[in-house]
Amino acid sequence: MIATLFVTFLTLLVLSFPIAAAQSIASVLLIFSDDPLSIESYTKAIVSGFNSFPLVAIPLFTFAGDIMGKGGISKRLINTSKIFLGNVTGGLGIVSVVACMIFAAISGTGSATVAAIGLIMVPEMVKAGYDRAYSASLVATAGTIGTIIPPSICMVVYAIAAGTSVTAMFTAGFPVGIIVGTALCIYTYISSKKNGYKPVIIRYTFKEIIGIFIDAIPSFAVPLIVLGGIYGGVFTPTEAAAAGCFLGVLISVLIYKEVKISEIPYLAFRSVYISSPVMFIIGVSTGFGRLLAITQMPIKIADLILSITSSTILLMLLINVLLLIVGTFMETNAAIIILTPILLPMVTAIGINPVHFGMVMILNLAIGFVTPPVGANLFMASEISRVRFDILAKTIWPWVFVMVCVLMLITYVPEISLFLPRMLGIRI
Repeated sequence: MIATLFVTFLTLLVLSFPIAAAQSIASVLLIFSDDPLSIESYTKAIVSGFNSFPLVAIPLFTFAGDIMGKGGISKRLINTSKIFLGNVTGGLGIVSVVACMIFAAISGTGSATVAAIGLIMVPEMVKAGYDRAYSASLVATAGTIGTIIPPSICMVVYAIAAGTSVTAMFTAGFPVGIIVGTALCIYTYISSKKNGYKPVIIRYTFKEIIGIFIDAIPSFAVPLIVLGGIYGGVFTPTEAAAAGCFLGVLISVLIYKEVKISEIPYLAFRSVYISSPVMFIIGVSTGFGRLLAITQMPIKIADLILSITSSTILLMLLINVLLLIVGTFMETNAAIIILTPILLPMVTAIGINPVHFGMVMILNLAIGFVTPPVGANLFMASEISRVRFDILAKTIWPWVFVMVCVLMLITYVPEISLFLPRMLGIRI
């Protein structure tokens, strides 16, 4: 029964079938061959997967990030960061990382963060004497923070797949994202010093500093209102996404005036177009997950692996290796939806908290954004920097090493992910 399901599923993936189609065909074939449940129950499971209030946050956060990326917010964030960090060794690189961290709290995605920050910072770093491939690799890696610092679409997808709290995931993401960003800033400073990248001395008058801060106030207000509203209990993450859309339109159209009213319908359509495949996969995966539960496949896999080793250290190491490999060729949200029902019972059996495991999984798959052959952030960085993909695939590995070091820290020190939700009294 299990063999029928997975052999069919994997075969269809190899044949380049869309993931949702591969899941559906494999599931229906199993239902008609072994009858583990009725086709009516399978269909109801899919409908219940679509009928999810937290799922609405995905297109809303996509729209909010898209309109604010085009609305001049990234430019204001960069200008503000330069005041504090622009004059140190590797300053422009560090500004890029910090700007990515702040923009991540607006966009919720990695590729959008790379585009918004990279389009401005890569040419500026090259002009200051930085190697073009180095600059593109830096921004591509810093863009992964877009999936780690909330609001993150990947966190919403994981919370739905794992049946855990979106708010808990958002809260856990803050310290993890800050540690990732800090590690990248440290490596930027060390590598810039080694490569001889001189600081670009920028002297601002007091009037200029005040002007930059005033101009950036609306940009910083967005994450403060959206995330403050969630943690203050004013609204749910889904309602926060709607608030982000409203603020995005208000700031980009009426305050900064860098997006026209006539562009709003296209941006809204584009957000739905980008989000719909993920949402469709989630719905179909609910039926797929129902079959997995009935066949007890996750439990059997967990028992098999736990019979080989019960060591938490070794098991988490093996899972990290698996996720790093999967991240190199599978889209992040699809990997979360498929692997969470399989891996979560295994790790909870050895006492791993689902929120902590969610951060480990998301960080693993975030690294996949910068590892070939898929590497969505690498492709985006290649486009905006005009550096060939194969060149970036060679220069990215020191940055990947830094990310893996942070991954090991997050994996084996669970309190990094869990202390803030516990401190705020969020159920985990």
